[in-house]
Amino acid sequence: MNLEMVMQELEALSKDRTKKIYQSNGAQEPLFGVATGQMKPIFKKTKINQPLAEQLYATGNYDAMYFAGIIADPKAMTAADFERWIDGAYFYMLSDFVVAVTLAEADIAQEVADKWIESGEELKMSAGWSCYCWLLGNRPDDEFSESKIANMLEIVKNTIHDSPERAKYAMNNFIYTVGVSYVRLHDTAVEIAKAVGPVEVKKDKKKSNFLLASERIQKAVDKRELGFKRKHVRC
Repeated sequence: MNLEMVMQELEALSKDRTKKIYQSNGAQEPLFGVATGQMKPIFKKTKINQPLAEQLYATGNYDAMYFAGIIADPKAMTAADFERWIDGAYFYMLSDFVVAVTLAEADIAQEVADKWIESGEELKMSAGWSCYCWLLGNRPDDEFSESKIANMLEIVKNTIHDSPERAKYAMNNFIYTVGVSYVRLHDTAVEIAKAVGPVEVKKDKKKSNFLLASERIQKAVDKRELGFKRKHVRC
């Protein structure tokens, strides 16, 4: 399949209701409004195809960019490729659920994510912290430096309340993910979650959200989900 064929198939799957939902979360034109589950039949035709993924991502069409993440070959992507992708990610559904997810399957995931976390830029920070959430929730604990993850928890504790709004979501989720999926630091994550307390996230023209990692970790403990790991990062 080529670019034009994929775009035609995506457009044929468009739904106004889905489009409105995406737009309410920050998606902008151009977009069709395709439910992600409906993309699987197209993937069966394209398989993993990095050149096509690059063409799709470059369209700026949200649905095409999402599908690009599904068919990308993360191990074939360089740090420069991921920088280009994050530069094109104009809202969190792209930064955290397309770019960060794709990066999480690359061998260079941690070094790229570390750079983004330190950038001070909202969506790069969000993608960096989110990438670690995808990594910790999938890869064996032995692939991570315990002291590094512990230090990252301290950074979250000391900076989360003053961080950009989207980064707050990802940082709060990082505490939760360490508490559930990285068992070695479960107790530390619980302590950090309690020390951080409720995290206020302001929304445009809407009431603030309050995030509480400690409650989420406790719910996971109650459900006996400690040590949870996904088989795959991408669907």
